[in-house]
Amino acid sequence: MKSRDRRQGIVLVHTGEGKGKSSSALGMVFRAAGWGMKVCVIQYIKGKWQTGEQKAAERFDNIEWHVMGDGFTWDTKNPEQDIKTSREIWEFSKQKILSQQYDFVLLDEINYCCGYNWITGEEIARFITDEKPSWMHLVLTGRNAPPEVITVANTVTEMKKLKHAYTEGIKAEQGVEF
Repeated sequence: MKSRDRRQGIVLVHTGEGKGKSSSALGMVFRAAGWGMKVCVIQYIKGKWQTGEQKAAERFDNIEWHVMGDGFTWDTKNPEQDIKTSREIWEFSKQKILSQQYDFVLLDEINYCCGYNWITGEEIARFITDEKPSWMHLVLTGRNAPPEVITVANTVTEMKKLKHAYTEGIKAEQGVEF
């Protein structure tokens, strides 16, 4: 693994309506962990239910995993709580990044929080530009990535849905969706 002083940290954004944003980012989590990097995963929206990725991460001593969201907020009954939770997770995320303990950080589904105007793209972009360590890799996922974050990112991928099993009446399947 390259030492931090020889590494150029990459900022990646996975956005769009299609499936695979978090899945792609989680593939990078395991790739980075496989190279011995210290990894931090922070999940913004997903609730406290177990996923296969989280169970797999428990087998690695160099992956730290935080599920911090209140659940799928598009059905929210308490938007004030969702805003409060998102703001708390953002502050927690900044602390983790600034601790410089990690080589790779995933902010899973943070873009949704911007789409709901709970966190601004401007404040995330400013943090990335002014405070994120230059050697740290950072991935941000979720629909509706704000233009300010897209501008400061090095790599942006938009997932486009062509077809999805859910529209055929197939519910989320273990091992594929979670």
